[in-house]
Amino acid sequence: MRVMLVEDDARVAAALATALRRRGHDVAHCPTAQTALDTFAGEPFDLILLDLNLPDGDGIEVCRTLRRKDEAVAIIAVTARGEERDRVIGLQTGADDYVVKPYSMAELNARIEAVLRRASRASQTAVEVLAAGPVRVDVAARQVTVAGRDVALTRKEFEILAVLVRTPGVVVSYDRLILAVWQTSFVGRHTLDVHVGSLRAKLDVPGLVQTVRGVGYRLVPGL
Repeated sequence: MRVMLVEDDARVAAALATALRRRGHDVAHCPTAQTALDTFAGEPFDLILLDLNLPDGDGIEVCRTLRRKDEAVAIIAVTARGEERDRVIGLQTGADDYVVKPYSMAELNARIEAVLRRASRASQTAVEVLAAGPVRVDVAARQVTVAGRDVALTRKEFEILAVLVRTPGVVVSYDRLILAVWQTSFVGRHTLDVHVGSLRAKLDVPGLVQTVRGVGYRLVPGL
């Protein structure tokens, strides 16, 4: 997999790049925000590991810019910013996941492998169009419309919606959604809730995605 590593600490970057290359990944190291943006403009990537504390710019703005340029690329924020507010902002601006330093390579590898599994499944997906009420989801094209209106979703938002629209009216548990979308148990409920909140705002259909307190979420197709 082609990985962009955006990290200004040379020692951390060298150790992480070595570990990733040993697992067979092709790694491009970018020590600054501008280098990351320039590199991304010149070649495609499957995954971006993005430090949010950069010497020449805010990693959050870098994340927002990269997400605008490519809705499909996986972005994992890797940062020392561990406060809830920082996590929420990072996820809302386009990060698919958020890893707080210090972290173990086992945890990071698990998250990366989950991204690889999802990408592999997506490449093998046959043409499939799902519909529930005003929502239509073209799985192969990764396109969503609501009452004919195109809706641009991030990778995680799309996958959450795809799970819900496959079982309209059925409550999907928090744990099942997390495993289906992230393929790991490392992700917490709060991360899921943030993505669902963003999904609701983009779909803009009040009551379409309902919370069943303490259990999970369901899509109500009759709206």
